[in-house]
Amino acid sequence: MRHSANIIRATLLGPLLLSATASYAQDTDIAVGGAVRFQYSWEDYDDGNRGRGGDLDLDTVRINFDGEVSGLTLSAELRYYQYMEVIHHAWLGYDFNEQWQGKLGISQVPFGNLPYNSHSFFFSSNYYVGLEDDYDFGLQFLYDNGRINSQVALFKNDEQGGIDGYVDNRSDRYSYDIVGNRPAGEGNFDEPGEQLAENNTVVWRFAGDLNPDEDARSELGFSILHGQLNNDQEQDSGDYQAYAVHMDNQYGPWNLQLTTGHYKYNVENGSERIAVGAYSFFDSIASEADIHSINLAYTWNKPIDGLDSLTFYSDNSLINEKSGGLPDTQMHVFGVALSKGKLYTYFDFIIAKNQPFIGGSIAGDDDMTQRLNINFGFYF
Repeated sequence: MRHSANIIRATLLGPLLLSATASYAQDTDIAVGGAVRFQYSWEDYDDGNRGRGGDLDLDTVRINFDGEVSGLTLSAELRYYQYMEVIHHAWLGYDFNEQWQGKLGISQVPFGNLPYNSHSFFFSSNYYVGLEDDYDFGLQFLYDNGRINSQVALFKNDEQGGIDGYVDNRSDRYSYDIVGNRPAGEGNFDEPGEQLAENNTVVWRFAGDLNPDEDARSELGFSILHGQLNNDQEQDSGDYQAYAVHMDNQYGPWNLQLTTGHYKYNVENGSERIAVGAYSFFDSIASEADIHSINLAYTWNKPIDGLDSLTFYSDNSLINEKSGGLPDTQMHVFGVALSKGKLYTYFDFIIAKNQPFIGGSIAGDDDMTQRLNINFGFYF
């Protein structure tokens, strides 16, 4: 009897399932892509690396999903590193009309020059204090009429679920977020003893194109944000805010980016250092500081047969006026990006002081250091 019932169910449900599958397929258009990237680095601040003549490593394997499902836009990206696996972003979007769009999920925080305030593989120093290419979990609304761009967002918490997110390591993430407090005596790279997390962050970014010439762009804008902080007892532990004025100018092959701004974490215990995490690595930043950057790039299209473009750039960052008398952070990146079909390569030479991944910490007190970095890979 049980066998006969299964046959009857299959006979009745089979056509319905086939019909539903066909309808779903007609309503779904998802493209799958990704990238594989490798990296060579020579670091003057690492005796072992310098003695070996540098190291060659796997950088990233990533997979992307982009498209539409039942009239909704979908975008997601997963990344694999040798030391962690992370979600870069994952959101659903809805286009209300040609000018308005809503997004729900893990999406880019609309702050500063977008999509990046930099041209190099290392971004600007703003990235390392969570103010460039940051991704959090929430809802945002975007307006764009071609000349005016306005984005308003409410991010409930970071991409790991906030203070009580179910994760093994709070530093296993792509973008930098606050993860803890730094009391006196705790090292800059230690796992924080007191956890902190962002909560209920409101962001507004507004920018307008000042140049009516279709062959050029001169975008001037400002960004502001304000949010709460929670500790590991799930209680309010202060708040934080940041603002920036930014410009992104494109004149033919030339691109100029300018940013200046300020951020401040008001922690209840008055700590002057804050623990942050990303790339399976804990670091420390000043609880308050000014941020500045100036980046210049020139793109040479079809320089020789077989090459699509060469982009030469100089990206320069400064973080100063830090709380607690902490020393300034400087980073100067001189490089060229090479594009050939689906291959893309960064050649970067970095001179920096108190800069993560260039031998220092944002809250450190180190000498000037140097790094030669070649990051190359292909996209599919």
